[in-house]
Amino acid sequence: MYLDCIELGPPDATSSVIWLHGLGADGHDFEPIPPLMKLPHTRFILPHAEHRPVTINRGFVMRAWYDILSLSFDGVRNSEPDIRTSQAQIEALIKRENERGVPSERIVLVGFSQGGAMSLHTGLRWTEPLAGIVVLSAYLLLSDQLEREASPQNSATPMLFCHGRQDPVVPVFLGKAAYEQVRAANPERQIAWFDYPMQHAVCPEELAEIARFLHRCLG
Repeated sequence: MYLDCIELGPPDATSSVIWLHGLGADGHDFEPIPPLMKLPHTRFILPHAEHRPVTINRGFVMRAWYDILSLSFDGVRNSEPDIRTSQAQIEALIKRENERGVPSERIVLVGFSQGGAMSLHTGLRWTEPLAGIVVLSAYLLLSDQLEREASPQNSATPMLFCHGRQDPVVPVFLGKAAYEQVRAANPERQIAWFDYPMQHAVCPEELAEIARFLHRCLG
């Protein structure tokens, strides 16, 4: 079973962008964005995460890619089984695009907050080269397992990291630490970091940078 998704773009798309929303949101959160990217031959897939209780939100049930167990100045503690389940669901969407005729090297993973963490986690482990990975206001999941699990096929995949300097939800140091760890693993990778005077959000300057990145990756 595939995740429920919003799909925007032509049925005969030659490239795809899978864009993952943040905690408590859904695919509609970024529905206005694809037309701004000006990629007429690209299919944008905006999946809805499953509903699950979130510990740090007093156990309230909401759309979430994984349960967040605790937050501290040292980092974030998350549910690994949830992460693995969501990874498999995202990989299923990539495989479906392959079956529709879009190869992995024409697919970009994009995500915001929890979705950004999942786009990074899944992209680093996918077994075929991807066109690109975009990480917005997010951090690295299961960082102690990355060296063992990272896919050589995506060791050079271009990446874009963006973050708000005043982010009170995911502190900018967590995003920068993810960027630094990924960059250190392969100094030859095309990888960029941008931060903006904003909180846990997306700004027009950031969207313009994402558009430039997608055009470089997908043409």
